[in-house]
Amino acid sequence: MQNLYVDVSSLDYRAVAKFALSEEVMMEHAAIACERTIRERFVLGSSILIVCGSGNNGADGLALARLLDESYDVILHLPFGASSPLAKLQHKRLDALGIKSERLPKSADVIVDALFGSGLSRPLDSATVKILEILNALQGFKIACDLPSGLHADGTLDAHTFKANLTITMGALKRGMFSDHAKEIVGEIVVADLGIHHTHYEIPSPWHLLEASDLRLPLRTTTTAHKGTYGHVAVVCGEKIGASVIAGSAALRFGAGLVTLLSNENVTLPYELMQSHSLPPTTTAIALGMGMGSEFGDDELTRILDNTHPLVLDADIFAHPMFPQLLKRPNIILTPHPKEFTQILQICGIADIDVATLQNNRFAYSEKFCTAFPNTVLVLKGSNVLIGRNKDFFINPHGTVALAKGGSGDVLSGLIAALLAQGYDPLKSALQGSLAHAIASQKSHKNNYALTPFDLIESITTL
Repeated sequence: MQNLYVDVSSLDYRAVAKFALSEEVMMEHAAIACERTIRERFVLGSSILIVCGSGNNGADGLALARLLDESYDVILHLPFGASSPLAKLQHKRLDALGIKSERLPKSADVIVDALFGSGLSRPLDSATVKILEILNALQGFKIACDLPSGLHADGTLDAHTFKANLTITMGALKRGMFSDHAKEIVGEIVVADLGIHHTHYEIPSPWHLLEASDLRLPLRTTTTAHKGTYGHVAVVCGEKIGASVIAGSAALRFGAGLVTLLSNENVTLPYELMQSHSLPPTTTAIALGMGMGSEFGDDELTRILDNTHPLVLDADIFAHPMFPQLLKRPNIILTPHPKEFTQILQICGIADIDVATLQNNRFAYSEKFCTAFPNTVLVLKGSNVLIGRNKDFFINPHGTVALAKGGSGDVLSGLIAALLAQGYDPLKSALQGSLAHAIASQKSHKNNYALTPFDLIESITTL
């Protein structure tokens, strides 16, 4: 698990004040990190186009050009001159070496974007847009220095943004790199230390990035356990029976000892799933909303929920009149997709927005919701899943486009419910269920267009 920061300028200032570093020392280490990455990946003599802005991100690029000189065919493009003190200093050093700004070439093996980095605070002008269009059209391997130009700190994108294969970000991970919009343009991410180890550079943050190594499977270690040891999930089975079957099957495969689908009528189920018309007395967690429709009346739902069992809520329950009351319960987890989350925000009186507005402000609206409902765990689905409770937030970046298929969310609900039933804390259930869900999508051997919910469940069994 790694820290995420909205902005790292305060960390830079702290490094200068506490560790007696200078901006120039940190800049040199940033350039060295970029140099090292290029030397590790590209043969000597490769053509390296470095496009530099006029500020300190451009200065990083100028320093990189100096470090690569003679080993590579360095092509420097400095369209706006050098304006910051460090950019002027780095430019002076290049002048002494005889390295001059050139026109943009028609091809290069590597294209380095050092135009803005995290310093972008305004829409891009037409001259910059033209440069980015040319850079994106080139066929070489594209590297962004700190952040791709056009990506703002809040995770939103300019109309034209550098599309990187690799982003070398300076000092620490920026939260904006993990917005849904950014996933398409940041590529692989490498963090460059700036003269001190990251454990000294960083300070605690309420935002965190989940890593694959954070996954903890519900492996069984007690040899004398029985099926009751591992809990009993009750899945409310509504109009769309398949959603409940998928959720129940995922729960059973992720360690729940028993899974029962609650239905008003007898329905045909896989043999391993049980069926009941009333809540089993041994229930330890409930999954509600997936495919529910209008199958259950208010009185029926009230009877099902007349207990203190932890809940996983999804889909249809968010539009139900009972939903605001459920938010008052402890130990509940919400798993909405963006459209459903806009409904939740409206119902709760937090905001009346459309999906596009939400997607441009996922971080802010998640914080607003978790402030209003600090005991509720939010799992906001998307390209990068956002998980929050109270003041703690986590981003899971491991999901793939293979999950963009009906039923994937039902699998997620079932995984989380299984962990709740086994006694996991709601936040831990959400984190581990989300990680298993995402990593399983990576490890499936099916083509990404072909993954079904049951393929996904099968992949989970081999994590």
